[in-house]
Amino acid sequence: MPHALSPSTENAPSSQPDNEMADEISQAEEQAVTEAPETNLQDMFDDDDDDDEFTSSAPTNLNSQPQASLPSSKQAFSEPDVLRQYYARLLPFRPLFQWLNHSPTPQPDFQNREFAFQLPGGAYVRYQSFASADLFRKQCVQMTPERFEIGPQYSINPRDRKSLRKASAFRPVMKELVFDIDMTDYDNIRTCCSGAAICPKCWRFIVMAIQVVDAALRQDFGFTQILWVYSGRRGAHAWVSDKRAREMDDAKRKAVANYLVLAMSGDQGKKASIRRPLHPHLDRSLKILNPYFQTEVLTDQDPWETPEQAEKLLSSLPDKSLQSALQKKWDSMGSRSSTQKWADIDTAAEAGNLHSMTAKQLVEAKQDIRLEYTYPRLDAEVSKKLNHLLKSPFVVHPGTGRVCVPIDTRNLDAFDPFAVPKVTDLLNEIDEWDEKNKDMDEAEKAKVQDWQKTSLKSYVEYFRGYVTGLLKEETKGKREREEATAGADSMEF
Repeated sequence: MPHALSPSTENAPSSQPDNEMADEISQAEEQAVTEAPETNLQDMFDDDDDDDEFTSSAPTNLNSQPQASLPSSKQAFSEPDVLRQYYARLLPFRPLFQWLNHSPTPQPDFQNREFAFQLPGGAYVRYQSFASADLFRKQCVQMTPERFEIGPQYSINPRDRKSLRKASAFRPVMKELVFDIDMTDYDNIRTCCSGAAICPKCWRFIVMAIQVVDAALRQDFGFTQILWVYSGRRGAHAWVSDKRAREMDDAKRKAVANYLVLAMSGDQGKKASIRRPLHPHLDRSLKILNPYFQTEVLTDQDPWETPEQAEKLLSSLPDKSLQSALQKKWDSMGSRSSTQKWADIDTAAEAGNLHSMTAKQLVEAKQDIRLEYTYPRLDAEVSKKLNHLLKSPFVVHPGTGRVCVPIDTRNLDAFDPFAVPKVTDLLNEIDEWDEKNKDMDEAEKAKVQDWQKTSLKSYVEYFRGYVTGLLKEETKGKREREEATAGADSMEF
């Protein structure tokens, strides 16, 4: 699918190392897992692995769970007692299971999935798999991973891979198409924060990126089952669960990633190379992004405020006469905002200061600048490999304590990453609800699950609705495939 976009110049690792555990939990041991925190993890795993993500299981009535007092330290949310309560009482295992299983009853889609656990103390355990949502939940409650990540469905159960005579028989066969947007990739254009820090101003870059990528996935590729998830600190992930997307091989994933990635100035010294006329995807993206450029970029970020910053703007206008006129004006007028400097470009051009550029070329140069300061900056390597692991929705970010909640793109501007609940706050909300409703009839109280007592409720309900839609689509697609097969079998020649 060729088009004017250039592939990313980043070279991030596409998957985690494939270190294997010498000793894995057997199915019999899984069945025996209970909420017994005293289990010695060294008896269960002989070596660690460096990979990531996943979660899933059925909500259970856990009102009888002991309520440990919450630690007061900054890192309270990563302590085992806190995480154990979160996994036992709040994490929506059942819808997570259905999302990855594509069916209400266990299928290979889930059972042959790889899950990776980041354990307390830093150990990383890969190639975990579970026969059911309940077994997965039990394992999380027992082991209290600081986070877990989701990998692909494999050709066989990941736990059985060592029994194969040929290693090549163990291969990934299916996984969601995923995308990762991280605020650190905007460090050379945002002025409010840098590194891991974010604020409401620079979060708007994530909002812009979600709008552009979501529109492309839906309109250009026809995907409909797209879930956006807050990363818990400074970014967002997209999970595309359409069957066509899940079955893509690495070549197709790379093609989609390259379609969406635009090389930016500053990416290893390379400048964006954008063909004209603009590809329809870029033309649509500009229409989405233009309003944000005026407010979120020019006003909030003020990217060319200082003389040093203004030099970057001038270098993007390859006309010496125009550069000279603008530099002279800015030197003589003192402090001038980025909004004013942007308007000065047209004023200087209209005054006859264009020599080596035509008016049309100036318009195109300004389009390129707007794209550079607004277009999504994707970590393309995350999307290109079927075996890449990615952090699961609803895990707790170990650095902030915030839950990685789904983002309702129907009301994207209303999503506030700073209002996303922290795990310790959620557990306190359960206690507050119980105290407030202590006189409620016990039968009625038993109908209220713990997640419904907290500010996690709206996020869980949104996710449940998304999963319901996905399962309906899966059922419809399966029925259509069966009818097509039956029709072909009945044809006579």
